[in-house]
Amino acid sequence: MKTESYDFESLVAIMKRLRGPGGCPWDAEQTHESLTRYLLEETYEVIEAIETKSPELLKEELGDLLLQPVFHAAIAEETGTFTMADVIQTLCDKLIRRHPHVFGDLEIADSSAQVENWERIKKIEMGHKRKSALSGVPPQLPALLKAQKITEKAARVGFDWEHVDQVVAKVMEELHEFEEAMLGGSNERMEAELGDLLFAIVNLGRFLSINPEEALRKTIHRFERRFQHVEDALHSQGKQMNNSTLEEMDILWEEAKQRETQARL
Repeated sequence: MKTESYDFESLVAIMKRLRGPGGCPWDAEQTHESLTRYLLEETYEVIEAIETKSPELLKEELGDLLLQPVFHAAIAEETGTFTMADVIQTLCDKLIRRHPHVFGDLEIADSSAQVENWERIKKIEMGHKRKSALSGVPPQLPALLKAQKITEKAARVGFDWEHVDQVVAKVMEELHEFEEAMLGGSNERMEAELGDLLFAIVNLGRFLSINPEEALRKTIHRFERRFQHVEDALHSQGKQMNNSTLEEMDILWEEAKQRETQARL
């Protein structure tokens, strides 16, 4: 059976029908606010698809993510605020305006120079709306990602270390202060010092061009895989984790690590 061919305009039309008379009650009930959670969920599912290196899964998840701006634009059009065409027009205008080295006569040396020029243009566009070099970082970002964005902005105006060993020293300093807080027993101070330590580690990652959010996510995935190996191995022996010794589980954990190392060779 031949599948009907659709394009972007078809997607917009389908969305309008879903929210229109005789459409889907759930779709018709949604608002900008109610859809917020789905925008975040679909973004993370796209990231997961990228990490699995599955083109088919990535194609599907990108479609789910694309649905979200189409959904929001349909809601906005119903109230006369803006349309999907307005969204695309605004985006195209911005891309052309912020790439004068492509669509104009400006010459830049490399990607770093482009980032600096992009930020300069953004600052001009925002004008008086941004009172600080740290402005423009969404407050809803995950904490690690937000910390990275803030340190990047601070570095662009010269508030940065000169050498990586200085950043490492700062991490060790914050670790020492956290250890002191633990000895003191104050939960409030421990929380503050742990936050400082995490922030310093994020800054180290930024200095080394390592995305802390991505690094932690990969560590979590490794932990899950190794944990699953321990569970499966114990189960094959007729055991459960809660009636096994830490030594037994540690041996299986190291076994999982060795398997991962061999798989990379």
